[in-house]
Amino acid sequence: MTRTGFDYALEEMHNDVLRMGSIVEKQIHKCVESLVKQDSKLANETIKDDDLVDNLQKEIDDKCIKLTGKEQPLAIDLRTIFITTKLITDLERMADHAVDIAKVTLRLENEKYVKELTDISDMSELVNNMIKKALDAYVSMNVEEAYKACEIDDEIDGKYKNIFSNILEIMVQDHKKVAQMTQLLFVCKYLERIADHVTNICEETIYLVTGEQKDLNE
Repeated sequence: MTRTGFDYALEEMHNDVLRMGSIVEKQIHKCVESLVKQDSKLANETIKDDDLVDNLQKEIDDKCIKLTGKEQPLAIDLRTIFITTKLITDLERMADHAVDIAKVTLRLENEKYVKELTDISDMSELVNNMIKKALDAYVSMNVEEAYKACEIDDEIDGKYKNIFSNILEIMVQDHKKVAQMTQLLFVCKYLERIADHVTNICEETIYLVTGEQKDLNE
């Protein structure tokens, strides 16, 4: 493989990552919408899309392995390949959590909600905004934007704590609501975990650009 061919292959791999990120981003939006609207069709679409994500992860992993063995990559090439494998693992786990939320939708589809889910929608909006900023930072290789995306995680953690307290209060007041409230707690935890994976993506972008390893998940 010539250097030109190698660079083309790296660019193709980069585009595959962006395509995977786009699918995951839509999955997360769709799964929360399915929950709020109690829309089982949207939930099943989210679950079905997980196959696309899994297949893309396998394809990109395979390309990474082949690129490493094609020729002697430069240090920056090896870093790019290494970061790509980590980044797609985070995206795949984010997609898994979207599926988890979609499954909650299916479990609760015939129940009347005890409370409006505006707080969960707000938390989801923050998560989606964080994902968009993190992927934009990756595309532009912008360290400053990666740090800014991570700052949203503090807001998400704050939302999670408030929702957690509110749901616990409802559960204490009425034990009949415990089962549904527990499912909604799971949803909030899944969203919080998605945000942690997005923080990982920001760390990976920073490492790719600077070569410095940062722990922003504190």
